[in-house]
Amino acid sequence: MECSAGEFKHRAAQKLGDVKLQAALRRLQDKFVDGRAAALAELDGFDSLADAAAAVRERALADLDGYLLRFEREAIARGAHVHWAETGADANRIVVEIAAAHGVRTAAKSKSMVSEECGLNHALEQAGIRVTETDLGEYILQLAQEPPSHIVAPVVHKSKEEISELFHEKHHTPRKTDIAELCREAREVLRPAFLGADMGISGANFLVAETGSAVIVTNEGNGRLVTTLPRVHVVITGIEKVVPTLEDLATLLRLLPRSATGQAITNYVSLLTGAKGERDPDGPEQMHVILLDNGRSRLLGDELQSILRCIRCGACMNHCPVYQNVGGHAYGWVYPGPMGSVLTPAYQGLENALDLPHACTMCGACGAVCPVRIPLPDLLRRLRERQTERGLRPWRERLALRLWAWTAKRATLYAVGTRAAAWLLARAGGKDRLLHRLPGAAGWSAGRDMPAPPGRTFRDLYRERGRR
Repeated sequence: MECSAGEFKHRAAQKLGDVKLQAALRRLQDKFVDGRAAALAELDGFDSLADAAAAVRERALADLDGYLLRFEREAIARGAHVHWAETGADANRIVVEIAAAHGVRTAAKSKSMVSEECGLNHALEQAGIRVTETDLGEYILQLAQEPPSHIVAPVVHKSKEEISELFHEKHHTPRKTDIAELCREAREVLRPAFLGADMGISGANFLVAETGSAVIVTNEGNGRLVTTLPRVHVVITGIEKVVPTLEDLATLLRLLPRSATGQAITNYVSLLTGAKGERDPDGPEQMHVILLDNGRSRLLGDELQSILRCIRCGACMNHCPVYQNVGGHAYGWVYPGPMGSVLTPAYQGLENALDLPHACTMCGACGAVCPVRIPLPDLLRRLRERQTERGLRPWRERLALRLWAWTAKRATLYAVGTRAAAWLLARAGGKDRLLHRLPGAAGWSAGRDMPAPPGRTFRDLYRERGRR
């Protein structure tokens, strides 16, 4: 997927004015935010469980090469083939080579954010292979030729009326507005894709080192159809997804669905281990696992390493006031929301995503809800610091910060300056005591009024209270 994160400000302004999108985004509150709260309320000891989950992820990262090599040994021992890909282009090339070796002409895909990261569908189509997305949301987006806007609910930005119109246009069927009828129509179209696919492609929520298993967690049966019906199954996933043991997996599975969709467990949890054996009733004849780096190893030992703990639950974006108002497409790459505002600069280069670390109010909601304790506000703050250190921010902004820092270090001068500013802003508020425009802060005041200060600084008010 091509990165357009540099257009965040422009895209965000557009999305704020999109009435249909705003109505769609309001569903996040009921479905994901309230659902997560209810699911976690049923769970005893969330804090201790989150601490344990963070420790599992950190332990895996501390010895990542060792656990990956163990996964490779165990997977090969169970009949799978393991491939290593340094870049997304390498991963695409490996999939195309596997397809060519097995005479693959059609492929059915389960939802995979890593394949979006690599642009795999385009690479396969360039090689003459017809690809069908089989996750309902991803299938809708494939018809609409749009990228996902959410990592768990990729089509959250569309209404059922828009989907009905899309199906009518692409399937040449009568318009339907009932959700069950729309799902049935999609099922009838997708069933031949499952039955006729030469290759199934999936991601992996986790890799288990001790058994060589790939784990997928889904609410649709398409994941199991993709991984068992075609004669070749290809798993493509990031190297950071490995966990040491099945016990560690169980810890994470107690948190992932609750944080993602408000469920105690998803409809399907599949552990995929090796190719079909002689006594197995189903399964692929060939299983290939592609372990993708694509910038992940650069984060090991870095201040941003904790972002690699991410289990892709989406809780951070569901609770983020910025994502709730602009949606996922504004972020310009595969991963939106707070986690994407760290991952995109980390993977695509800080200079290519200058606005994303600033697409944050620093309210701390993302860090508070993260089930693996990723300190997202701290990581975003560090990215802002790096931008300033590298001179990537506008010179006016850097100059203003230097002047503020210089003044703040001189207590008397700072007190005089803040008193003058408070006095001026109080009078600029007029009778309604609202600031309609702020000099030098047009981005903040163009779309909102801000309350004028009372005319005295916090220090003055505190001193006055102390005298009382």
